Amino acid sequence: MVAKIQPDSFVTLHYRLAAGDDLELMNTFSQRPATLQMGSGQLAPTLEKCILGLEEGVSQTFELEPGEAFGARADDLVQRIPRSSVSDNYLVEPMAQIDFQAEDGRRFSGFVREADETSVLMDFNHPLAGKSVTFQVQIIGVL
Repeated sequence: MVAKIQPDSFVTLHYRLAAGDDLELMNTFSQRPATLQMGSGQLAPTLEKCILGLEEGVSQTFELEPGEAFGARADDLVQRIPRSSVSDNYLVEPMAQIDFQAEDGRRFSGFVREADETSVLMDFNHPLAGKSVTFQVQIIGVL
């Protein structure tokens, strides 16, 4: 009997992730395969949902519509914050990724859209939010 991916499986696979304009974001096909545990956050929940139930040896490509893979863009996640809120450890320039820690200890990051002497316009949306995504997989092993 061939093993199928379950919600708590360990999976060894090759995968390729590309934005809708075929901009390749990740590709393990020319490297060592990835091994991950389902449900652990190593793979986005929407991508995990795609491979649930697939069997060892299966290759498949998923075309995810804009906003389906990493959510829709949310205008309220683009916020102007005081420049003093940004650690001096960061170079504040457009497209720089900056990490923050909330008062409750949770960590999050955003991308600088613009900055001036007093404020920074931060985008806390996932970089692929609102974009179509191609997710290609080859399932090598399932435990």
